[in-house]
Amino acid sequence: MQFASRLDKVETSAIRELFKLLGKPGIISFAGGFPDSAMFDVEGLRAASQAALDNNPGAALQYGATEGFDPLRAELATFMQSKGVGGVAAQDLIVTTGSQQALDLLGKTMVNPGDKVIVEGPTFLATIQCFRLYGAEVISAPIDADGVRVDRLEQLIVEHRPRFVYLIPTFGNPSGALLSLERRRRVLELAARHEVLVIEDDPYGDLYFGATPPPSLLALSADVPGSRAWLAYCGSLSKVLSPGLRIGWLVAPEALLARATMCKQFSDAHTSTFAQATAAHYLQAGRMPATLAQVREVYAARAQAMGEALRRELGDAIEFTQPQGGLFFWARLTGAGGRVADAGEFARRAIEQGVAFVPGAPFFATEPDTASLRLSFATADEPKIAEGVARLGRALG
Repeated sequence: MQFASRLDKVETSAIRELFKLLGKPGIISFAGGFPDSAMFDVEGLRAASQAALDNNPGAALQYGATEGFDPLRAELATFMQSKGVGGVAAQDLIVTTGSQQALDLLGKTMVNPGDKVIVEGPTFLATIQCFRLYGAEVISAPIDADGVRVDRLEQLIVEHRPRFVYLIPTFGNPSGALLSLERRRRVLELAARHEVLVIEDDPYGDLYFGATPPPSLLALSADVPGSRAWLAYCGSLSKVLSPGLRIGWLVAPEALLARATMCKQFSDAHTSTFAQATAAHYLQAGRMPATLAQVREVYAARAQAMGEALRRELGDAIEFTQPQGGLFFWARLTGAGGRVADAGEFARRAIEQGVAFVPGAPFFATEPDTASLRLSFATADEPKIAEGVARLGRALG
C-alpha cells in the first residue's frame, strides 16, 4: 500500500511508545503530561452538562458553526479579559478541538513544503511532528530558565526568515521555563520589526504556584505597537478543567482566523457542540476560580515534594530549576561520580526499577540533548513521588 510521502518526515511519538511499557504492575509514572483526574470538578461538570441539556438541548445536540458555539466564544472572551487581555471579543476567536487542533490549523494555513519555522529547543513534541508533517524545516532556538534566548532568536529570524515562531512562554512543555517580562516585550518587538508571526501556546499559564506570571504575549501586545498583527494565541481548558472536553481556542489576525476556520470546516466541521455547551455553562457558573485555586495548591505541593526528593536521592547526579508552575520538571544528568549520563539508558534502568519518565532528546527539533529528561509530578501524590524518586536513585547505580 502506498502512503503519502509527507509521512516519511515524522515518527511515532516517543512518549506514546513509552506508554506501552507502563502496564507493568506497580509502576510509578512521571512520564505523562496529563492533569490529575482526581482534580476534575466532576460535580460542576455534571451540573454544566445537565444545564446544557435542560436549557437548550436542540442547540447542544445539533450541528453547529465552525467558528464555535456562540455562548462559549463569549465566555472565553470574558475569561481572556479576566487574565488581562483587552480587545478580544467573541468574534476574534474560534473554538478548536483542543489547542492541538489550533496548532494543526496554523500548520495547514501557514506552511508550504520547505518553509522554515522556529521553535524552542526543547519544545512540545507533537508540535515538531505537526509542522514537519506539512513539510516544514523545524529550527530550534535555545532557551534557559528565563525562556527563549531572544538574542539568538533574532539571529535565527534574520538568518532563516521563518514562516512563524512557535513559543510556550509560560511554564513550557517540557522545559517548565517562564519567559521573563523583559524578554516577552522583546519577542513582541521582534515580531513587529521583522514582520514574523509569533504563535503563543498557553495551556499552562493558569497553573502558577506563587506569584502570578507575567502577562501573556497577547495581553502585552497592546503596549507594543504593531505586534498584535503578528501574533496568534492558542488557549486550552484541557489542563485546568478537563482534557476530555477537547476545548481549545485560537485568537489570530482576521485573515489568518478566516483561513483557519476554512481548514477546520474540512477537518471536523466543528468542535462538539455538547462539549462546548457544557464548557459554556461551567464558565457561566463561576466555578473556575475555585477549581484553579485547588489545582494550584495541589500541584505546588507535588512540585515541592519532587524537587526535595530529587535533591535528596540523586544529589549532584542531576541538575534542574525548580518550576514555578505547570506540570513538569526539566532536568539534566551530570554524570557526577561516574553515574549514568545518558537519559535513554537511565530510562531503561528506571523501568526495571518500576518508575518511568521521558528522555529529553525527542523534544529537540535539532541538536538533541541526550542527558536531558522530563518528569511530571501532576498525577502522583506526594508519597508516590517520594517512592518513585527513590527508585530513580536506585536506577542511577
